[in-house]
Amino acid sequence: MHCMDVSAESLARAIGTRVKQQRKDRGWTLDQLAEFAGVSRRMLVNVEQGAVNPSVGALLRLSDALRVGLPALVEPPASRAAKLTRNGQGAVLWTGDAGGQGVLVAGTEPPDVVELWDWTLAPGERHDSEAHSHGTRELLHVQEGTVTVEVDGDRYDLAPGDALSFHGDAPHAYINSTDASTRFSLTVFEPGVGAAHRTETPNA
Repeated sequence: MHCMDVSAESLARAIGTRVKQQRKDRGWTLDQLAEFAGVSRRMLVNVEQGAVNPSVGALLRLSDALRVGLPALVEPPASRAAKLTRNGQGAVLWTGDAGGQGVLVAGTEPPDVVELWDWTLAPGERHDSEAHSHGTRELLHVQEGTVTVEVDGDRYDLAPGDALSFHGDAPHAYINSTDASTRFSLTVFEPGVGAAHRTETPNA
């Protein structure tokens, strides 16, 4: 495991606390949640203990299994009041080897979850994403630099100001193959979070 800085450690602890609370609210065992989410029991234990910064993919599987949406695992419970996230206060959920970041800056509650991300990719960095839940849509808008987006085998080269709308329920990747940094906004719409699990009843 890479050494985590203070903010990453506190985020990992907060995520762990919320995952554990959501699991206990449902009366699920570690094994049940691990099975529903398709993650290993060991990974789940590490997440709940705040000992690891889970991948975005693992967080999505856990939030979907818990039917709460990704924002609920990284932000305090929402109220009707507007929620202000100051510059630099977003949840850093991905860090690239060369310093790029995927930051979740805002999100809505289930069942139809919308996430707003601020992404930076350093030269040569890429982020590969597994297919999200069925019906997921992504909207990407390039602010600085250029980025190549691969969606289910197709490639799209985007320059500053370009935007791309695509289905996120297929494998996809964001790639910076240039020698300059790139920055883009990403909105992810995940309808009916947890719908696949709603008819399941955990074993007693």
